[in-house]
Amino acid sequence: MLSKIQAIRGMNDILPGQSEIWLYVEDTIKQVLKNFGYQHVRMPIVEKTGLFTRGIGEVTDIVEKEMYTFLDRNDESLALRPEGTAGCVRAGIEHGLFHNQIQRLWYTGPMFRYEKPQKGRYRQFHQIGVETFGMATAQIDAELIILTSNIWKAFGITDSLELQLNTLGSNEARANYKVALVDFLNGIKADLDEDSQNRIDTNPLRVLDSKEATTQTLLDGAPDFNDYIDDESKAHFEELKALLDASGVVYTLNPRLVRGLDYYNKTVFEWVTKELGSQGTVCGGGRYDSLVEQLGGKSVPASGFGMGVERFILLLEAMDALPEAIKATPDVYFVAAGDGCSVAQFKLTQQLREHLPNIHIITDCTGSKFKAQMKKADASGAKVCLILGENELSEQTIAVKDLRNGEQNVIQWDKLNNELLIILEK
Repeated sequence: MLSKIQAIRGMNDILPGQSEIWLYVEDTIKQVLKNFGYQHVRMPIVEKTGLFTRGIGEVTDIVEKEMYTFLDRNDESLALRPEGTAGCVRAGIEHGLFHNQIQRLWYTGPMFRYEKPQKGRYRQFHQIGVETFGMATAQIDAELIILTSNIWKAFGITDSLELQLNTLGSNEARANYKVALVDFLNGIKADLDEDSQNRIDTNPLRVLDSKEATTQTLLDGAPDFNDYIDDESKAHFEELKALLDASGVVYTLNPRLVRGLDYYNKTVFEWVTKELGSQGTVCGGGRYDSLVEQLGGKSVPASGFGMGVERFILLLEAMDALPEAIKATPDVYFVAAGDGCSVAQFKLTQQLREHLPNIHIITDCTGSKFKAQMKKADASGAKVCLILGENELSEQTIAVKDLRNGEQNVIQWDKLNNELLIILEK
């Protein structure tokens, strides 16, 4: 007997029962994005490795430890995408989407990172990403944050999320701060956790958002980022806060919020929750005004955000915010038993699907006896069962049984469309 082949650890199947939740979440978010005028884009899952080393940064955890890379048959280094922004920028440059144009784009799909699988953090995970290009203003930063706020409202979970906000200033300001921060960190290096020690020479800003409590206490004496922020970035940040205040979006200032990717500047933000333990970041983003140029295009201001679908669904489940109506139960279950009944069953089913396209109908195709088919109808959760036997076939009628209250009616075939709709709407 052949051994069973199982899924790769950290890459999960989404099965019936759970997939309906995914569709509901995606459809709800798509509607919010449509309301804001964002357009959909799809990019390949596999890209050239250099796209991510140049875009994300060679000394980030993603590139150094987590990215799936391999050589193809031409010995070219390729990678499974670990995030979506770099690929979106590559597509925009390649297809001329940025020249004298404003773009509001969104995408969804799987991303890949090699790390220890745990609840809310997987090797294949799914993100919904939103990217904007050609707008350098605080207004577009505010729009993105308000858009995310409207997503939470659509699911009724606004109170379970907190918006954390910071500014990283210009690239020059951040570079100046990094020098001062490294000097400080080297003075306390022996007392830092191991990850933070390793990051001093590679990505020192990431030490600021360390999850180690002892490290956070030591950082109380770190140089103040605000002392290094340039005046233009400060004015940008003040305008952003004023726009959020005017829109009723509540936020908390977090001077240690830096995000994990090298390309951010000015505005950075995260939506966090206490409902998921250590995996508390549900959505994050900010500005990345130098990324298009960094990847070979002309300088274009840009900003965006990404949210993890798995983690967001975990939050909805924790908050009991999923409606019962999303369960995939049919409206109608069609049973037929007897000589010649299957042909009429299929003819009537097709007629119903054409005239009542919003009705979910399951046709029993098991070939079972009548009693077994009725058991399946009861188990399906359908509201109504259509029953076609030899007597009904000869009289061109059909029995319609309400599976909730047991009431049963006999209807002529030519009246089935209207009568069934009336029964279902009761």
